[in-house]
Amino acid sequence: MSAEDTPTPPAASPPVAPVDLDAKGLRALAHPVRVRLLGALRRFGPSTATALAQRLGVSSGTASYHLRQLGGAGFVVEDSERGNNRERWWRAAHGGTLFDSSTYVEREPEATFLYHQAVAAAHARRMQDAVNEYAMLPAEWREVSDMSDYSLWLSPEEALRLGEEVREVIARYRQAGAGEAPDGTGRVSMIVHVIPEVDESPASDVPPPAASGEE
Repeated sequence: MSAEDTPTPPAASPPVAPVDLDAKGLRALAHPVRVRLLGALRRFGPSTATALAQRLGVSSGTASYHLRQLGGAGFVVEDSERGNNRERWWRAAHGGTLFDSSTYVEREPEATFLYHQAVAAAHARRMQDAVNEYAMLPAEWREVSDMSDYSLWLSPEEALRLGEEVREVIARYRQAGAGEAPDGTGRVSMIVHVIPEVDESPASDVPPPAASGEE
């Protein structure tokens, strides 16, 4: 995780219920800055455009603009308990996003691609931030950090079941909220990707036939 300013704990518990992404929401969220802004509010709690801009490394004007767009689509709302005449405070309206990509890839192909691209970029940035900070972690956290990838031969049904089983395991553990963490715990990111390998055909693992000597 990147070296970022310590979040201010929210006055109330963070939102838990996820939101189903519809066509309007998909188009509104299909932008890398908006994906990162929404992710920051969900992970760290209410914040201002200025603080979010510093966290993301963008200008305050950029953060303000994209927060308004997220607000118009219902992903974030103003935190009236924290706001004042000088600066707005924003909080996430939901605890997560559910997206039926298999449906929208045909109905909204461009927005689906841009959204997937933005999510992939956000995940890659979080991984790179973790790598950059790894040497400064306490030894006990370095020992439990894991970066693994696996290549499996699965049917679509098996791939679906794999994803479901992984989510069941995650659900057994506490979900990281934006409030005060229990003693002895730290924020841990677990990024799950179940994706077909499309850059190679199955036949690529078969060695080529021996040369016959003919040109």
